[in-house]
Amino acid sequence: MAENLKGNEKVFSTRIDRFFVGLERAFKFLKKFFIEVWLPPYEFKEVIKQCYRIGYNSLPLISLTGFIVGIVFTNQSRPSLSEFGATSWLPALISIAVVRAMGPLVTALIAAGKVGSSIGAEIGSMKVTEQIDAMEVSATNPFKFLVVTRVLASTFMIPVLVLYTDFLALMGAFLNVNVNEKVSMNTFFVQVFDSISFLDISSSMLKSLVFGFTIGIVGCYKGYNSTKGTEGVGKAANSAVVMAMFLIFIEELLSLQIIIFLRQF
Repeated sequence: MAENLKGNEKVFSTRIDRFFVGLERAFKFLKKFFIEVWLPPYEFKEVIKQCYRIGYNSLPLISLTGFIVGIVFTNQSRPSLSEFGATSWLPALISIAVVRAMGPLVTALIAAGKVGSSIGAEIGSMKVTEQIDAMEVSATNPFKFLVVTRVLASTFMIPVLVLYTDFLALMGAFLNVNVNEKVSMNTFFVQVFDSISFLDISSSMLKSLVFGFTIGIVGCYKGYNSTKGTEGVGKAANSAVVMAMFLIFIEELLSLQIIIFLRQF
């Protein structure tokens, strides 16, 4: 019995040590990024290439998801509003929900699954096949070329994808409202823009920047520190998705509290 307790204590202590060691590595990785991002040479071509890959390759999935979100949310909201005879509030309700929360959150979660796993797997495969070591030998800064460019690209492109998702979600909602309530496009979008404020749009964009940075930095960190061959690459891609989604939900909660505080002024 005593030996089992000692064994459990040892396992628990080892896990705590690993947690804090990992936290230290993540902090050093983040610190290195903020140093390297300001130092020349600047890999503008690679940043543009990664922006294209992240943005263009995500369009089909983002398009389908955004359009469906608008239709589904409208259908789910209509019965509740119709009980109070308030179906005319649908455009305002949809715009507030999409712009404030659903657009950024849905886009970030999809990007975390598609972009985060892709970054983690790509850099992880380069790590285990020693391509990163070869870049260092050839006098190329692999951290700047691989990490900085991808983090900047994801940070820039996620807000753009969020705007695109918002637009498609509102178009899906409009088609649903138009078919059921016979509301014109002009009337629908007048109510949409009357119900949202500058704070709603600006906070949505700021959240999107944070989400994009999180997806990029987590994917790069997991890939850059992957080990154990192809098995490590798979684990890096999987853990990049899980960790990015976990952090996105935490950031959404924190940003919500900040926005609620700012609305009081």
